[in-house]
Amino acid sequence: MRRARIWFAGVTTLCLALAAAADAPQQPEGASGYTSKEAVSARRFMVASANPLATDAGYEILGRGGSAIDAAIAVQMVLNLVEPQSSGIGGGAFLVHYSGRERRLTTYDGRETAPAAARPERFLGADGKPVKFYDAVVGGKSVGVPGLLRALDLAHRRHGRLPWAELFQPAIRLAQEGFAVSPRLATLLAKEKYLQRQKAARRYFHNPDGSPLQAGQRLRNPEFAATLRAIAQGGADAFYRGDIARDIVASVAGAPDNPGDLTLEDLAAYRAVEREPVCGGYRGYKVCGMGPPSSGAVTVLQILGILERFSLKSAPPVSLMAVHLFSEAGKLAYADRGLYLADPDFVDVPVRGLLARDYLAQRAALIRYGAAMTKAQPGMPAMKETAWLGQDEPLELPATSHISVVDAYGNALAMTTTIEDAFGSRLMVRGFLLNNELTDFSFAPEEDGRPVANRIEARKRPRSSMAPTIVFDAKGRLCAVLGSPGGSQIINYVAQALVGLIDWQLDPAQAAALPHYGSRNGPTELEQGTAAAALADSLKLLGHDVRIMEMTSGTHIIRRQGDKWRGAADPRREGTARGE
Repeated sequence: MRRARIWFAGVTTLCLALAAAADAPQQPEGASGYTSKEAVSARRFMVASANPLATDAGYEILGRGGSAIDAAIAVQMVLNLVEPQSSGIGGGAFLVHYSGRERRLTTYDGRETAPAAARPERFLGADGKPVKFYDAVVGGKSVGVPGLLRALDLAHRRHGRLPWAELFQPAIRLAQEGFAVSPRLATLLAKEKYLQRQKAARRYFHNPDGSPLQAGQRLRNPEFAATLRAIAQGGADAFYRGDIARDIVASVAGAPDNPGDLTLEDLAAYRAVEREPVCGGYRGYKVCGMGPPSSGAVTVLQILGILERFSLKSAPPVSLMAVHLFSEAGKLAYADRGLYLADPDFVDVPVRGLLARDYLAQRAALIRYGAAMTKAQPGMPAMKETAWLGQDEPLELPATSHISVVDAYGNALAMTTTIEDAFGSRLMVRGFLLNNELTDFSFAPEEDGRPVANRIEARKRPRSSMAPTIVFDAKGRLCAVLGSPGGSQIINYVAQALVGLIDWQLDPAQAAALPHYGSRNGPTELEQGTAAAALADSLKLLGHDVRIMEMTSGTHIIRRQGDKWRGAADPRREGTARGE
């Protein structure tokens, strides 16, 4: 009976979600070209990020003797400036940090929270059904309490080596002096139609004649420089209290589209949380990441744990068998993700049960070599008895960025950071964009009279797919640091990169450039214009429902090879790796 209730409610939730998703894009951020890249080597330290100017800022800080968290802060502030559509101080992040001296892994949850006034029916229309995606995104109602600066502050207090204020200087300098608009930013601005609705964003991202900025145009942001100076001098409190906080609240409340209910008390009450890392084994390696409210590490580890029952070494990286097995494992893992994973402060999440070896063996036994599943049903891991509900199908299209760093002291940091949709809520305050993170909650709050685990609730953190990952070898030595943007596809991107690094022993550049494929418990998705897409007909013969599409990852990998670090950035975006 319980399994029947799970199946029926899951179908109902999916139908509602598909209706809400009618105007949502396939990708969080559109494609902007492909540039082949080689891996770079270094002995002392390395940083990889989504923009050369941001990577250079991290390199500068590491060269001054900074730690991994010091470099990440500098990188993030520059990304806020040069890649504003993806992340920034108006959003949130998950950080996975390894201390070489202590040999200790720590994770920091800087996920945004819902305002105290938020209620489960927030994104339902007058008819009681979920509203369209962009009707929810644009404006103040989608804005959650930003968590990024509190998380960076907490991590810096524990692991920083350089003064907090010093880490903001590269971004302040760029904001004041100006920088050239990158081709990727220009491409996304040309496609963007909602920024025009918001006065401050329209003025910043467009020319006086209303046309979007072009690649190569010089862009200055003195207002953001002033904001960064205030935070550099006053710490994170300068953001969460005082004039900046008041301006954030006023912007949310005064939004011409969907005014929100964020308050000064919501900002002042926000706290970043240190959480236990989630780790699992894969072919002798220890793979670690962020636990709930991120679904990233749990779902990545489920995919790997299922695949460990199969030999992938004998299947070439882009072969029918590799794509079939990887996609089937994804269906099973995403089915569990949709049912069980949410904010652990509100829901009992059965992490141990989901990652138990005997449970994953049961799930793997459902995979057949010669035939594909249609849609996987959730399993039943060991767990506390609770009232489980239907599968949650939030739209989750976060515009996101990933930073990987190793420093000269043996420390490492994987940080994935986001403002949700490309350009977030489109609300711009003091030179930065505010997130629309609340649309990562389930739009449909109930099924069959019972609450969905990932429904909106006051002060709750929405579930995420971000999967910052750190890997250790069989001797416990730091081995790799990686992660990617990409909405709910992040999980498949990171799992595929790990299979590339471990099973196929690929160089970081090769792993980052692998043609993408996988399933999120729906169609088997194949990356358009790659060798993976050529397998479509063969996969259909196995019963796969195939979708060929753009798959715009932004994977940044640093891996130890002997006594050197090898780093690479995804060819699908503008990222670089640099080290010494």
